[in-house]
Amino acid sequence: MNFPLDLRFKILAFAPQATVTDADGNQICYLKQKLFRFKEKVEIYTDSSRSTLVATISANRVLDWSARYTFHDAQGNEIGSVGRRGMRSIWKAHYDVFNPGDDVPDFEIREENPWSKVADSFFGEIPVLSFFTGFLFHPSYLASKSNGTAAVRLKKQPAFLEGKFTITKLSEITPREEMNLLLSYLMVNLLERRRG
Repeated sequence: MNFPLDLRFKILAFAPQATVTDADGNQICYLKQKLFRFKEKVEIYTDSSRSTLVATISANRVLDWSARYTFHDAQGNEIGSVGRRGMRSIWKAHYDVFNPGDDVPDFEIREENPWSKVADSFFGEIPVLSFFTGFLFHPSYLASKSNGTAAVRLKKQPAFLEGKFTITKLSEITPREEMNLLLSYLMVNLLERRRG
């Protein structure tokens, strides 16, 4: 992947939709979440025509605070998974990213400044101010390797009527790790948008 990546979420859409483009402006993937499912399942395609499936993300439980979301490629092979760290994620978002079939986290994703999300949620409920929160508060999420090395950062960017994020690579990682972290960030973003 050619970093930095541009992640855009449509805010004024019935079902959550997102597109990811690389530094050259090429679309890498398109996500449209299906609504009204007991068990979370998200499908990722190469573009908005939804003709070629890239991956799926599915939850291991119906509704749970600590559900684990597993990624599979178009052939059904496991790519990896991401899971929220239960009680540790109440104040500050904290997720673990796993390799296929592994119970030891390969990466951890942490919210760098929880106050920006608190301010965004608070001011987002005030009628007129809610239009401007997208320009003022910018939460960011840092993915670090198990040895503490910063690998990738997702940071919200100023935007009006859409969620705009930049994904920046901070150290060398393999293509499989890039895909695992990209899918993790897509799922983390979907989950954190519900929290505010």
